[in-house]
Amino acid sequence: MPSPPYGFRFTVAAARSGFRLDAAVAAEVESCSRSFAATLIRRGLITVNGLGKKPGYVLRAGEMVSGTIPQPEAPDFRPEKIPLNILYEDSELVVIDKPPGMVVHPSPGHIGGTLVNALMHHCPDLSGISGSLRPGIVHRLDKDTSGVLVAAKNGMAMQHLAAQFKSRQVRKRYLALVYGVPESDLGTVDLAIGRHPVDRKKMSVTTRAPRSALTHWKVRESFVGASLLEVDIRTGRTHQIRVHCHAMGHPVIGDPVYCRRGEKKRLASAAPRMAQGLRDVTRQMLHAWKLSFLHPKTGKPLTLEAPIPADMGALISKFRELAPVQS
Repeated sequence: MPSPPYGFRFTVAAARSGFRLDAAVAAEVESCSRSFAATLIRRGLITVNGLGKKPGYVLRAGEMVSGTIPQPEAPDFRPEKIPLNILYEDSELVVIDKPPGMVVHPSPGHIGGTLVNALMHHCPDLSGISGSLRPGIVHRLDKDTSGVLVAAKNGMAMQHLAAQFKSRQVRKRYLALVYGVPESDLGTVDLAIGRHPVDRKKMSVTTRAPRSALTHWKVRESFVGASLLEVDIRTGRTHQIRVHCHAMGHPVIGDPVYCRRGEKKRLASAAPRMAQGLRDVTRQMLHAWKLSFLHPKTGKPLTLEAPIPADMGALISKFRELAPVQS
């Protein structure tokens, strides 16, 4: 059942003097993130000494902060009994091995069958997070990218995990099967990413609004006309790996957006035995392999690993059959 609205009040202690209002509320009120606190402050639901303030208002010791946390909004989607491959779970979080083809969050084009729908069924007692009953999705994977994804079960875990992602404490390692063989065994792509200047559905390293993006990569295996890369991203820009692999001249096999025309045909010509295997590829061969972070409650490091999915594993096996694997 949804939690009813509730009020809170606290006197600013000396230790909180100098804090921003939104940060102090997030620290004092359970299951209230800083961003949600800022929203409530702007709506006038949180005051200081009875007066409305801005989220960035700097508090002084002795001031009285009071407010109301509204009832969580009912989600516009329903729990669905969808099987989940759970890699780890406790009272604070759940880590999923997301299959390719599953959308993470409901949207106008995908109102059902998403990971959130599945989590709502799996965790029916989820507490309200940032004014919503939806699970705490901290990060996302593209629909056709498989692998490790973590979701928070309560506001404290959500805030802690979000802070780790923001401060780049989380280590994210992927496996990408790409066209071609890089000249070096390892390297770094340090190219800012933003919206494509013409095609707004795409991201690009040529953009009017660049945001820093850093990708480290190394070749795990090289084949005839293709390579398996281990990719370590230190930022989390939309389509980052796919865009950076394209910029390297080694787009991800099966990528419907960033793969250059003719790549599949050229590879099939170089390795005719791969022609049917390439025709069977229906999505980008990109897998979120490992995710490392600190547990939001214990502070202990966690590393979760998702095995390579069947379709990607089958394609890698076909490449290995062509010639001996090179290190």
